[in-house]
Amino acid sequence: MRAVVTGGSGYFGNVLCAALVAGGHEVVNLDISPVELPGVHFEGCDIRDRIGVRDVFEGADVVFHNVAQVPLARDPDLFDSVNREGTAAMLWAAEHAGVGKVVYTSSSAVFGVPESNPVTEQTPPRPLEPYGRAKLDGELLCGAAVTRGLDVTIIRPRTIVGHGRLGIFAILFDWVADGVDVLVFDGGHNRYQFVHAADLADACVRAGQRPGPATYNIGAQEFGTMRETLQALCDHAGTGAGVRSVSSRLAAPAMKVVSRSGLAPFADYHWLMYAKELWFDTSAAERDLGWHSRFSNADMICEAYDWFVAHRDEVGLQGPSHHRSGVKQGVLGVLKRGLGARS
Repeated sequence: MRAVVTGGSGYFGNVLCAALVAGGHEVVNLDISPVELPGVHFEGCDIRDRIGVRDVFEGADVVFHNVAQVPLARDPDLFDSVNREGTAAMLWAAEHAGVGKVVYTSSSAVFGVPESNPVTEQTPPRPLEPYGRAKLDGELLCGAAVTRGLDVTIIRPRTIVGHGRLGIFAILFDWVADGVDVLVFDGGHNRYQFVHAADLADACVRAGQRPGPATYNIGAQEFGTMRETLQALCDHAGTGAGVRSVSSRLAAPAMKVVSRSGLAPFADYHWLMYAKELWFDTSAAERDLGWHSRFSNADMICEAYDWFVAHRDEVGLQGPSHHRSGVKQGVLGVLKRGLGARS
């Protein structure tokens, strides 16, 4: 099939493009940041340019929509113009280009802090911050397009991890590599699920080949608590780093303050969710798509850490996406030095 991946220059877009090429498909990357990907043709276009996007979509069998401003952008205006308006433009272009199938990558942020777990496709969305609200608006736009006859499947991933994944994870890996203890809230007993980028790409490709609108929640099938995941990373690293607990009653408000003051790279989603439980029931994807995750939480975070250590000297603060770049630690650098001194 001829597949167009919007946002193919981003972290997950790269992985998805590679999976499609490996499957023998013709792949086009629609993005504003040119990146050389083996077997992938690049088309430079802003997702909000309806006519330009429509022209790229001509002849496409499937469009995988991944363009989005992520929580680290911390820019409500971009959430509106890229995540909402960009999705509307993409759907318009797909309809007018006669695209047969659209797969929209949404986010678990649409659920905010769920009242109960596991979260299913029937759990009512309840986003608590601007990014989650923008991603939910994208889902609603997809639903409206379905009523007009466009075949759209929504994929909701948990937090994406894998080799090359940086962003906020670069701080975690930096601390562990230097033997500094990492922090959890209230003992870290909250069950927290990740998803490996390769497992997510597999789900998206399968969804692109299945006719008919649907929604699927995608996450690792083997996972544990936040403490268990981070302890597995520390054990794997062998640097002397451990896991320390702090009170969320004190730490979460502090995270909020330093985030909104620009003194640390947290987004609202990070301080809202770090001590909370959120995990998906993936049985619908298993049943309809024949999908199964290959990576556990521990597997993927250790793999991502190993990649970081091997490429640490090359990791910069600028890249084609937030998730493919490091971030400035801000006041976290001071905290790191303090914890390192007491270790």
